[in-house]
Amino acid sequence: MAESLDDLETRIDALRTAVRRALTAGDRNDARRLRSELRQAEAQWDDALLAIEPEEQASPPRPEPQDAGPLLPIRDQVHQALTFLGVPAAPKLIVALHQAVFAGALNGTQLTSLRRDEERSFTTAPWARPYYLCAALTADRLSPARGLLAVSTWPLVVRMVGPLSPRVHFLTSAIRVAEHLTQPDWATLPARRLLWQFAANIPGGAASFDSMRPDAVRRAAQAELDIHYNADLSHREAAAQRAVDRLDDRQQLFGADLKVAPQAASDT
Repeated sequence: MAESLDDLETRIDALRTAVRRALTAGDRNDARRLRSELRQAEAQWDDALLAIEPEEQASPPRPEPQDAGPLLPIRDQVHQALTFLGVPAAPKLIVALHQAVFAGALNGTQLTSLRRDEERSFTTAPWARPYYLCAALTADRLSPARGLLAVSTWPLVVRMVGPLSPRVHFLTSAIRVAEHLTQPDWATLPARRLLWQFAANIPGGAASFDSMRPDAVRRAAQAELDIHYNADLSHREAAAQRAVDRLDDRQQLFGADLKVAPQAASDT
């Protein structure tokens, strides 16, 4: 029996946590096995999501207008792209990824107020939705990281952003796109163009791409990721623990409010 989307999301979250623990413990063989299971679960999630179709209408079908909206709501399209990447991302990358991989028609202006809308929804009815599109949190101040979106079902440590995290996120995203392109049917021109943009900023990546070898780009990205990953993870884990100790549920999703110190305090 096929798993539901909720069950798949639960399994994906558990596998992400298991991968992190295996890497922290230095068990790379187990981490490699778990990553393979994670990719399979994410592929199943994509297939299940794309299989959702609107109910048949009783009335005769009518031609769709040229500007007809997408099958999925905007927030679901963004969730789809973020789940594919597995790391916080800026709207520009989310739009590019969705167009390249899912043949979507997102644009940046559609994402402008999305996080604020999600926060208002959570404040009005906490945990009423299966997931929220929330903020990545800065590791130093636990405040919202400017311009980065994440998913509320991700572990808090994944939603943290430390000094090395932008590079780690970049390399992780490159690996996900490269893995996608190893399937010939998915190697569309927009997807290859996106991988080139990643490869051009990875040592050895551009040469690998020129040789028409997405897997070589993945290996080049993984080689650099292995250098930064543990240090970045350690920093994010410490920040995540501080967030658990200091922040309420809303703040853990959307960040702590930055407060200006009173003038009297600054004068002392």
